[in-house]
Amino acid sequence: MFRKILIANRGEIALRVLSACKELGIRTVAVYSEADRNALHVRFADEAVCIGPARSSESYLNIPQVISAAEITNVDAIHPGYGFLSENANFAEVCEASHIAFIGPTPNVIRMMGEKDRARAEMAAAGLPVIPGSDGVVPDEATAKKVASEVGLPLMIKAAEGGGGRGMRMVRTRKELISAFQTARAEAQQAFGSPNVYMEKLIEHPRHIEFQVLGDKHGNVIHLGERECTLQRRHQKVLEESPSTALDRAARDKIGCQVVEALRKVGYTGAGTVEFLRDSNGDLYFIEMNARIQVEHPVTEMVTQVDLVKAQIRIASGERLESAVGSFDFRGHAIECRINAEDPVSFVPSPGRITAFRVPGGPGVRVDTAAYADAVIPPYYDSLVAKLVAHGRDRVEAIARMHGALEGFVVEGIKTTIPLHKRILDEPDFIAGKFDTHFLDRLTGTSAK
Repeated sequence: MFRKILIANRGEIALRVLSACKELGIRTVAVYSEADRNALHVRFADEAVCIGPARSSESYLNIPQVISAAEITNVDAIHPGYGFLSENANFAEVCEASHIAFIGPTPNVIRMMGEKDRARAEMAAAGLPVIPGSDGVVPDEATAKKVASEVGLPLMIKAAEGGGGRGMRMVRTRKELISAFQTARAEAQQAFGSPNVYMEKLIEHPRHIEFQVLGDKHGNVIHLGERECTLQRRHQKVLEESPSTALDRAARDKIGCQVVEALRKVGYTGAGTVEFLRDSNGDLYFIEMNARIQVEHPVTEMVTQVDLVKAQIRIASGERLESAVGSFDFRGHAIECRINAEDPVSFVPSPGRITAFRVPGGPGVRVDTAAYADAVIPPYYDSLVAKLVAHGRDRVEAIARMHGALEGFVVEGIKTTIPLHKRILDEPDFIAGKFDTHFLDRLTGTSAK
């Protein structure tokens, strides 16, 4: 087991990793930007190192600074959390060259999964169903026209690297094609440093379902069920739950076995998430893989009682899955609401100082947060304030507990999305489990790009 781990992240995920390390008896090093000098992960870590100004590019994304902090504190490993450097193959390679364990997949696998077009090809070759689309990157407008003719409209243009809805455009008519292609390439270049895009058939009114996986260094891979991530706004997840109301046991077992076999073939290690779109016929198609821990991992932890972060650390240290995870079963239903610092109507970011902060409690309620009364939510990073999770014996009880938890969650001084989540839970279609990725657009009267 590792002796000391540097946590290359901030906010609630930094605290989550720190907690797992303490349970395993591992010392911790926090890194922080000047904007996070008073953050809880800095306060609670055994050691802390400032790595630069507030801007991410000068701190949390600054590989030399992170590695320098790791070397001067003499750590054995680095846990990247999610976001920032978590899916940066170059960073994983630098860790390797510096003789520091990277708690995640190998650089080659990170690179493979980060290139969305390549990931589609690899997963198709490994046996997963993929959406019909281009054979790799679409280099120019002439090729875009050719692919559109072959695949048919409507279709989606997507950045080959990155995610989060950036570099993504929907095309319904030939008249829109070239403009959408140029815009998607420009956005991809700005967001990810590469203009590469690919194209695939648009699935109308889909569900977004993902499978949680773990793989060890000995060739073993398991899945821990699926999460329903359909409720999104501008391709950003808002509410997640497990299990999905769209899958029965037979469908879950079938796709779960396919996922395990595919990742075994590519030699996957660590935690990861395989994402699918489900069409109106009930068929699932692979869209991408996130080679890291997910924001929404707590819902899987609640229904399986598996500590995914501790499992990541144990796997990276060389343990086999049977000892890193142990036995588990799927019990009950869990829902996670992402509480963001945003206006719940206009969705304008609402950074600032929290003047009052009270988290709810009770049976089956969990809150992952780095916020507290008098804490400042800075404007430089993701707007996540807290992840509120409710678990029940079934979905009805989970929804009821989430209702109570939202009522008891007090955040003053900034605006949050708590009122939006209350609206969602009151909607008949949500209660009935009947929704698609456009549900929130209809609820809020907005439209997706």
